[in-house]
Amino acid sequence: MKRLNAADFDQELLILFDAYVHGDIDRRGFLDQAARFAVGGLTAAGLLAALGPDFALAQVVPDGDPRIVTQRVAFASPQGYGTLKAYVAKPATATGQLPGVLVVHENRGLNPHIEDIARRLALEGYLAFAPDALTPLGGYPGDEDKARALFAQLDQGKTRQDFVAAAGALKAREDCNGRIGVVGFCYGGGIAHMLSSQLPDLAAAVPFYGNHPPVEDAARVKAPLLIHFAGVDERINAAWPGYEAALRAAGVRYTAYQYPATQHGFHNDTTPRFDANAAQLAWERTLGFFRQHLRAG
Repeated sequence: MKRLNAADFDQELLILFDAYVHGDIDRRGFLDQAARFAVGGLTAAGLLAALGPDFALAQVVPDGDPRIVTQRVAFASPQGYGTLKAYVAKPATATGQLPGVLVVHENRGLNPHIEDIARRLALEGYLAFAPDALTPLGGYPGDEDKARALFAQLDQGKTRQDFVAAAGALKAREDCNGRIGVVGFCYGGGIAHMLSSQLPDLAAAVPFYGNHPPVEDAARVKAPLLIHFAGVDERINAAWPGYEAALRAAGVRYTAYQYPATQHGFHNDTTPRFDANAAQLAWERTLGFFRQHLRAG
C-alpha cells in the first residue's frame, strides 16, 4: 500500500488539519469543513484518519533494542504539578557520564514517536530525557484525540514549570555530565524556546517549528539556537521576523533554516506531513549542533 504524503492532500485540507491539531477548531468543525474534500469514496472521517499518525510504520529504533537501555522515572516539580514522569534512554555501553538532551513532545504528551526520538538520541551517545506533561491527568492515553483533549486541560503556567524542573532533574542525574540541551517539536519547539530564555546554563536549544516567546524574552537567551521552520506554516512563521530582530539586538547566537514546500510537522515520520529529505537534513543539522555544543571541550 502506497504511503501517503502531503502532496496527496489539498493544501486547504492540510491547513484545516493543522487548525484542528492545535485546537483552533474541534473535531466536529474539522469533519464539517473537510466534507468538501471527501471524494472518490472517501469520507471526512477517513481523511482525518489518513492524516493521523501510524507509530508502527515509522519506528526507527524499536523498544527493547539491545544497543540502548531505557527506564521510566519520576521527578519532582514543586512549582508545577508536583511530580512528573519521564522516559529515559541511553547507550547500553555507556560507562561514564553523558551529555543530556531534554526531548519535548508535541501537544499530545509522550507518545510512541517521541519515545522513539529519545532512543534515536541514545544511539548517538546522549542521555535522552523525555517528560510526559500529561502525567497529572494520567499520562499519554494511547489515543491522539484523547491526548489532545487532555492537553487542553493543563494549566500551562504549571506545565512550563514542569519542563524547567525536567531540565534540572536531567542535569542532576548521576549519569549526566551536567551539560544539557533541548530539542522540541511543535508545542515542544515552543518549550525549547522558552527554556532558552529561562535557563542561563542551557548549552543548546533546537526548536522545530515552535511558537516564539515574547520579543522581550530574547534578551535573556544565553544558549545557542538552531531553529527549524517548515516552508508552509504561516501560523508559526509570521512571528519570526520580530523575534529574529530581538535575537539580533541581544547578540544571541542562532541559526535558522526554512525547508521549502514542507508542512508544519515535517519531521514527524508517523504522518503524511512528513518530508523525508527535509527531515533527514534537519536531523543531521541537529546532531551536528549537539556535537558542537554538548560535546565540545
